[in-house]
Amino acid sequence: MLFTADMYGVQLDQLAAVLGVGEPQAQAIAAGWRRSGYAESSRIGPGPAWVWLTRPGMAACGLPFPVAPPALSRLAHLRAVTSVRLALEAAASYRAAAAFWRSERRLRARLGGRVGLREHLPDAEIHWPDSSPVAWAGECWAVEAELTPKTVARTGAIMREILTRTGDYGCPAARAVVTRARAEAGALAARVEIRELPPGAALPGGTR
Repeated sequence: MLFTADMYGVQLDQLAAVLGVGEPQAQAIAAGWRRSGYAESSRIGPGPAWVWLTRPGMAACGLPFPVAPPALSRLAHLRAVTSVRLALEAAASYRAAAAFWRSERRLRARLGGRVGLREHLPDAEIHWPDSSPVAWAGECWAVEAELTPKTVARTGAIMREILTRTGDYGCPAARAVVTRARAEAGALAARVEIRELPPGAALPGGTR
């Protein structure tokens, strides 16, 4: 349930991946959450049903997040970010390092009302403990899952804001814009890594 709360909500096939079970078993588990009053589920977009926590579910997890179904306008993005998280958490180096995914939702909760209207929050942070058996131990990575092309200027501004901050926050076409924006980041460009979204990141019937 913590994973579901972190990601605003998840589709049943991704919940199955989190739990390491088949989709029918994940559906049965989600039904148990519903019977307990901890979750709701509905087919609110293409593909499998979505599951999200209720107020009692949030309370059971000790989380202060607002309660609402995933926003229709964000379904594709939420699925893509969840797919990125699943791919990273499946990596041997991630598990060996005991790395920690801090979701956008946790970032917003941490900041409260201190996030400006024009301030950009990443989709997540990955924290690598100082004792991690990896070369990048101690680093904090910002994660951005880009599905639609913004302007190069806006994409570049987002990159610079993320790359230059020192503390907590006070598709093919999309890739082309992101690549151009990285090239304009000057000396910071070497710190930006661009990867394709993992398989299964797109909503069923949607474009990659």
